[in-house]
Amino acid sequence: MTTSFEAGPQTRQAAMAVLVHAEAEQIAARLSGLELPANETLREPENGLVMVRGRVGGDGAAFNLGEATVTRAAVRLDSGECGFGYTLGRDRDKARLIALCDALIQRRDFAATIETKVLAPLRAEQAAARHRQAEQTAATKVDFYTLVRGEG
Repeated sequence: MTTSFEAGPQTRQAAMAVLVHAEAEQIAARLSGLELPANETLREPENGLVMVRGRVGGDGAAFNLGEATVTRAAVRLDSGECGFGYTLGRDRDKARLIALCDALIQRRDFAATIETKVLAPLRAEQAAARHRQAEQTAATKVDFYTLVRGEG
């Protein structure tokens, strides 16, 4: 029997931060080569709405900006670990894959595998994409100089 361990909140939060920015196909492709344990769906992926709050200037009073569509799912592994997945939008497959990864990182025998085979490559791709975006943005930068003409 595989023993579970307490994956700290920071570990799970860091994993979720990577997974929510990935496409479902990217996550599925990385999981496809792994021999995954049996799992069951605790909560079928379902769509809902959340209220998005905002602040003017970052320090003003909070106000309701509007609603955003989210999808959530829950998965339990045969060894008892439960994983939860939330994502913006209506991507049911992505929510389930995120939940599965969340459950897997809680298992001692899968945590390192998920980190090296799924999370690290996704993190590297996302960093490269941010770098490319920053380079494209920097290429369009315009410096405005104000010339002061001294007359008389």
